[in-house]
Amino acid sequence: MAFKTFKTRREPVKLEELGAQIARRETALGGVDVPRNSGTRRTPSKRALLKAIEDLGGKW
Repeated sequence: MAFKTFKTRREPVKLEELGAQIARRETALGGVDVPRNSGTRRTPSKRALLKAIEDLGGKW
């Protein structure tokens, strides 16, 4: 209970349900192509982390 005085009229949405809704919308649209961040202002430590993830076969 984050707010004792806040009253909402809707039930909270579970994370699994939200994921399913987003997947349905994406499928209905035929896939969504979100542009990636150019990464021109990343710190050296962030670049090293992303390279390590990529070297392990991960997709960041």
